[in-house]
Amino acid sequence: MTFPSIDPSIAPTPDATRKAGRRLALAWSATRELPNMLRVAFATDDRTTVNQHFGAAAGFAIYAVDAERWQLVELAEFPPESMDGNETKLPAKIAALAGCAAVYCLAAGGSAVKQLLAAGIQPMRLDDGVRIETLLKQIGVAIKDGGIPWVEKAQRKDAGRFERMAADGWEE
Repeated sequence: MTFPSIDPSIAPTPDATRKAGRRLALAWSATRELPNMLRVAFATDDRTTVNQHFGAAAGFAIYAVDAERWQLVELAEFPPESMDGNETKLPAKIAALAGCAAVYCLAAGGSAVKQLLAAGIQPMRLDDGVRIETLLKQIGVAIKDGGIPWVEKAQRKDAGRFERMAADGWEE
C-alpha cells in the first residue's frame, strides 16, 4: 500500500502540533450526521471521570447525546506545556470544543468562563469528580424531560434552525 506524500510546506511543524495538542475524531463520527444530538465535552485525564480544571485539562472527551443514547465522538488532548501558567492555552482549548453546547469541569477561571460563553459553550462546574456516564444519563433525561437549564437553552437554540434556513431561502 502506498500513501500520498505530505508537502512539507503545508504540513504542521512538530512545534505547532505540540503546542496545539491533538484531536482524535472517531471515524464513524466524521461520516455520519448526528441529528438532534447535543455535543457535550468533559474535562478528563482518564476518559471516564470529570476530574480536571478547564485551563489545566490534559484533555476533553466529547460526546453526542440525545434522550436515548450517547456516543463518544472525539477526544482532544493537550501537551504539558499547555497547562497552567501558559496564557495562550485557552484559545486552543476553546477551539477544540467548537460545536459543543457545554463543557463539564471541576473549575474554570473567569477569563475561561467569559471566552467559553462568547463561543456559545456553557461551562458547568462540578464540586467533585463525577463519572462521565452518570452525567450523560442526567443529560439524556434532561433532553427528554427538561430540568437542566443549559440543555433547555440549547434545545431552544436548535429548534429555530429550520425556520432560519427557510427564511434564508433554503429548499429541500
